[in-house]
Amino acid sequence: MSSPVDKLFGVHAQSIALRAARSEMLAANLANSDTPNYKARDIDFKSAFESLQGGQLQSSVQLAKSSSQHLSSDANGIASHAIRYRVPSHPSLDGNTVDADYEKSAFTENAIRYQASLSILGKKISGLISTLRGE
Repeated sequence: MSSPVDKLFGVHAQSIALRAARSEMLAANLANSDTPNYKARDIDFKSAFESLQGGQLQSSVQLAKSSSQHLSSDANGIASHAIRYRVPSHPSLDGNTVDADYEKSAFTENAIRYQASLSILGKKISGLISTLRGE
């Protein structure tokens, strides 16, 4: 958090980016709920957020690349140590670990927290605009 803009917005800008990445991951889980051997993944929000706060976006494991077309080991800027496979409460016979009810509730909770961070940022921006206008 070096720039004045980062100080103004605080942790909410980083939180929004993490919440968006988590929403994509949860949506992918839901989309693959009938795919055999699909393993549900989720972001350990606390671990990822602490990595962002400490500026440690580097993965704990570095993968060698033999081609410039290889993908990086980070997904959407999330350190790979923060991405976890979910342990299923009711494993299915086809090897799929997606629990649709859990995924929907996690997606809803994540969306509510995302919206809360957006609201806080919106109020900060409105306050900044009011200050600049001299109101």
